[in-house]
Amino acid sequence: MPDNSPRVSRRTALGALAGAAGALATRQAAAMSAATGSSTAPTGRLKQSVCRWPYARTPLPTLCRRAKQIGLAAIDLLYADEWAVAQDAGLAVAMGYPSRREKFNETGFNDPVNHALLLKELETALPLAARAQLPNVIAMFGNRVAGIGDDAAIASCVAGLTKIAPLAAEHGVTICMELLNSKVDHPGYQGDRMAFGLAVMRGVNSPHVKLLYDIYHMQIMEGDVIRTIRDNIDWIGHFHTGGVPGRHEINASQELNYPAIAKAIADLNYQGYIAHEFAPTRADPFASLTEAFRLCSA
Repeated sequence: MPDNSPRVSRRTALGALAGAAGALATRQAAAMSAATGSSTAPTGRLKQSVCRWPYARTPLPTLCRRAKQIGLAAIDLLYADEWAVAQDAGLAVAMGYPSRREKFNETGFNDPVNHALLLKELETALPLAARAQLPNVIAMFGNRVAGIGDDAAIASCVAGLTKIAPLAAEHGVTICMELLNSKVDHPGYQGDRMAFGLAVMRGVNSPHVKLLYDIYHMQIMEGDVIRTIRDNIDWIGHFHTGGVPGRHEINASQELNYPAIAKAIADLNYQGYIAHEFAPTRADPFASLTEAFRLCSA
């Protein structure tokens, strides 16, 4: 009988073999990456981090190993005695706490009464952060105090931060002042709007004192996130993510368009970190973190 089957050219056959070999090599590389704790996932233009507290039930070494596998570059919001754990895992510490003090968010530079405490903390933490090669430490504006309106609070923040800015510059570490929402999560917090934060930044006018722009918090208070970031990127030293409402996953279950936000930030040639600070709802929290990493790989 005549052979009417379609003939496969040598080039086609070789191409198929090469494709199969490439796929096998990719699977082998992925398996090796998983075994060694490295990642072959594309990281995009942004350096991504993850905050410690949403994974508090996970031992820190495990969190670091899983973050490294996903492709993250750093861990956020670690205390000084935890920094080496992340660094030993091959991760940076993108944002450190200057102390383990209680009521950290509530006690800020808006009240002059707090300055001695806060300056002493930072005077100790900044040299430690520099030696450990941390780029940032976090500080707060603080809760409202009777008799201290916004203008007086801004002046107090400027006065206190101006005193510590030279030491931050000397050590090459940036103090990041976090903007929080006062509507849902932090009633009474005074630094709850971009205008307040910008007034302080302009008053201090130091490249080593910047804003921690928490996208979740500012969406609740103001919205207009991308325009705000574009107009004020020079005053922003760090970003946090979170889905609105609820501070959960940053996917289509919430109202913010994180791929567009990440692209807008990357297009500005931003060189700092964007850190994921949402509470996962999935049984496997690292599936949510992997998803967030991909959404922000602009």
